[in-house]
Amino acid sequence: MGPPRWLSSEEKRAWTAFRTTYALLHQRIDQQLKRDAGLSHLQYEILVRLGAAPDRELRMAELACAVSNSKSGLTYQIGQLEHAGLVRRRACESDVRAVYAVLTDEGQALLEQAAPGHVALVRELLVDVLTPDQLSALADGLGEANRRMLADDDSGLAPAPHSP
Repeated sequence: MGPPRWLSSEEKRAWTAFRTTYALLHQRIDQQLKRDAGLSHLQYEILVRLGAAPDRELRMAELACAVSNSKSGLTYQIGQLEHAGLVRRRACESDVRAVYAVLTDEGQALLEQAAPGHVALVRELLVDVLTPDQLSALADGLGEANRRMLADDDSGLAPAPHSP
């Protein structure tokens, strides 16, 4: 394995900027969504993923992967959203082990109500702060890091192959 490769000052600067920005961004988005829609950032992401899916539904395992959450953590969140009337569960007809999460009309309405404020905050805190070149470099760099982590993932969070 060899001796550790310590971060250079520029690498430390990038790492510190990334982790600080992530933490602050997550905190501010979570606060805004709770204030404006009564949702956590994770719950909002779940609704977004369901809203973008065909028939507004995804298998729970696929949804857990999409939001990088454990199956048990997702089950808890779906229970909270189900209790609020924003999501419902349905059994899979072809696989008794599979369960789908389905976005309800109420969930879609809340998503549509919450989205403008969420997008405005993301613009204010990140997108509009960066130049187009910086934004492109950020997307390219983080996209590559995501691809490598997902390709090497053994945590069970990597997206499962899409099943019909």
